[in-house]
Amino acid sequence: MKQLVIIKGAGDLATGIAHRLFRSGFSIVMTEIAQPTVVRSTVAFAESIFSGKMIVEEVVAVKTEMAEILSALCQRKIAVVVDPQGIVVNKLKPLAVVDAIVAKKNIGTQISDAPIVIGVGPGFTAGHDVHAVIESMRGHYLGRVITTGQAIANTGVPGEIAGHTTKRILRAPCAGIFSAVARIGDEVLAGDIVGYVNQQPVIAQITGILRGVLHDQLAVSFGMKIGDIDPRCMREHCFSISDKARAIGGGVLEAILFHQNHSQE
Repeated sequence: MKQLVIIKGAGDLATGIAHRLFRSGFSIVMTEIAQPTVVRSTVAFAESIFSGKMIVEEVVAVKTEMAEILSALCQRKIAVVVDPQGIVVNKLKPLAVVDAIVAKKNIGTQISDAPIVIGVGPGFTAGHDVHAVIESMRGHYLGRVITTGQAIANTGVPGEIAGHTTKRILRAPCAGIFSAVARIGDEVLAGDIVGYVNQQPVIAQITGILRGVLHDQLAVSFGMKIGDIDPRCMREHCFSISDKARAIGGGVLEAILFHQNHSQE
């Protein structure tokens, strides 16, 4: 399948990439872990791992077994497979592999994985372990295609939205099992309890719309990101692909087309 792209990860940023590539005519397979820890589940194809099917802006993704991938692709659906080791890459031999796990480091992607290999964010070096890197830092360079070198290093500080950075992120107060009180799309006030890890409350530090929250009954570690409050209070943003994901998706599309065109010269 000449136009096949495998995307590692199926969170909200990976979904923005998949959505743009799919609408541009590529066939898409996405890999995930057995219990995805995606926060923005209303705009993440990883949700199909829990529910079997996920629709984001009219594009359909389905949880798929290895043997069913080609059938799903022939039905013009995105196939999402539980495959944390990326075994499907060697099986299907895609045109391109996109590492969109956003682990802030390379956890196994190699430039030899496919004719075109792309890494999203820091942790990759274009020309060494990938052919291109896509800048993931909010700001002037977001979505830029880097063909030599690396993306901006991880600062550990979330991107600013309406003047807020770290306070908009909800983190686990301890290790344990998470259960939510509020749901995505709910308005929360500073001081509200959004959920619990074991018996310890997860408290909102700012007022806004709960844009993302972890699935109930997942195990979390201390300090792990389990939610995201958007101070802009635009509820519809919870159910559409973000500007950041769209920009990164555009960068990936550019990188693929750039390398396709140059390989034909």
